[in-house]
Amino acid sequence: MRRLETEVLVVGGGPVGLTLAMDLARRGVDVTVAEVRRRGEPPSVKCNHVSARSMEIFRRLGVAGAVRDAGLPPDYPNDVVFRTTATGIELARIPIPSRAERFTATGGPDTWWPTPEPPHRINQIYLEPILHEHAVAAPGLVALNRTRVSGFTQSDRAVVARAEDLDTGEHVEITCAYLVGCDGGRSGVRRRIGARLHGDPVVQRVQSTVVRAPGLLKLMPAPAWANFSLNPRRTGNMYAIDGRETWLIHNYLTPSETDFDAVDRDACIRLILGVGSTFEYEVTGTEDWIGRRLVADRLREGKVFLCGDAAHIWVPMAGYGMNAGIADATNLSWLLAAVLGGWAPESILDAYEAERLPITDQVSRFAMDHAIALSAQRDAVPDDIEAPGRAGDLVRAQVGTAAYALNVNQYCCGGLNFGYFYDDSPIIAYGGAAAPAYTMSGFTPSTVPGCRLPHLWLPDGRSLFDALGPYYTLLRRNRSVEVGHLVAAASMRGVPLAVLDLDAEASEELAPRALVLARPDQHVAWRGDRVPAEPLRLVDLIRGASL
Repeated sequence: MRRLETEVLVVGGGPVGLTLAMDLARRGVDVTVAEVRRRGEPPSVKCNHVSARSMEIFRRLGVAGAVRDAGLPPDYPNDVVFRTTATGIELARIPIPSRAERFTATGGPDTWWPTPEPPHRINQIYLEPILHEHAVAAPGLVALNRTRVSGFTQSDRAVVARAEDLDTGEHVEITCAYLVGCDGGRSGVRRRIGARLHGDPVVQRVQSTVVRAPGLLKLMPAPAWANFSLNPRRTGNMYAIDGRETWLIHNYLTPSETDFDAVDRDACIRLILGVGSTFEYEVTGTEDWIGRRLVADRLREGKVFLCGDAAHIWVPMAGYGMNAGIADATNLSWLLAAVLGGWAPESILDAYEAERLPITDQVSRFAMDHAIALSAQRDAVPDDIEAPGRAGDLVRAQVGTAAYALNVNQYCCGGLNFGYFYDDSPIIAYGGAAAPAYTMSGFTPSTVPGCRLPHLWLPDGRSLFDALGPYYTLLRRNRSVEVGHLVAAASMRGVPLAVLDLDAEASEELAPRALVLARPDQHVAWRGDRVPAEPLRLVDLIRGASL
């Protein structure tokens, strides 16, 4: 038996597990990732969208540039289009900038967002290998491919995991301080800690097919990243994977279609595409799935944690399963690093579940409600949507307007990126002000504790987020405000704290307070016009020593 030791064992090497591992390694934590697939083995064609919030995280990890340089061709439109079929009459279009125009485009529904990293359309088959190669190059990070974790035991001191090398059959024992299950919707880690999923087990049924169709692009009136087909015969949508010939087609089953095998896949694909029996395409992959809304009743048992799909499963609206998991990972990583770094007690880890579980529930309901609304829209496609002449034009205009209004919230979802906040955290010093409400698409930047720190560009052209320290950063809008006592209190407790002085005019987004304390995950931990009278009390609260 081979025996290994590491500070954190991450079970699962998908985007969530890799992000967690990279952030831990960046913070000086020894981390090991156990993944059952071979190095370089691609995942199935799943998530097609990296949110702006995730791209901000990748920017901190130094991998945003590589991610943005991959995916669709630079000039391929990232638009979302609605047609009677993929090759039929266009009903509406949501304009989303191509990769080449992402930083220069104006006027679109997501070009105004205050962020240094707008969203990026890229399929997971391209994203994951980039993250993996970046991760394995990190000092202190070990990737164990073709390794299955079969079980574990834990004590007050450590977790001992049992694993197997799937190529050699060798048994491996891995001793770690903490174990994190990033092992997907069928998580073995979740089952072993006794966590249960609760929610709505069936929201919709979808037949998904990856096809190679070299002749499809030239039949389409104008290319787009996402293509919705709305007609009374069959509704579905299709995503461009490589911008040339590879497509992911979702066939939405009707309420009466409960048996995937009984639905004619080829016939439905042709109805969605709007092509006849002579059109040639090749099926390269299939994955039929049930859309659900399920959230774990807890995210932790002792020294074992859950992240990503292991903790929550919902209808994949705009990729927010993966992106929510990435947010889980970066919330947990700095908390673990704080404990392992010796400046926070283990009680700080209680904040992970207290913060992420309510947000997980909120996002799951956004996704389910949107899926239900989309289903109702699909079921109500008028029979005369393809009728010629003025009468048909009027029907198509009405359907297109409604499709745009409903879906722009999903594909340009500023609220899910920047609006959510932690309102009941044990390590945030609340001052009594209420955080502004948000919707799927709408939000108000705010420095109310618990909110995401508003972004701004500094006079020297840098992003504020690039100027933040690796842990806590005290932002000071007025240099005359004395902060020495707070800095000394942080030093006394060993809490890493940087002070960043900002130009008052350039930092209006941070008003009305003179001081804003930002956490490592860019959420606001405290704000005020002067240092508290008892700065040690504030420091102990934010490092979890008051729990």
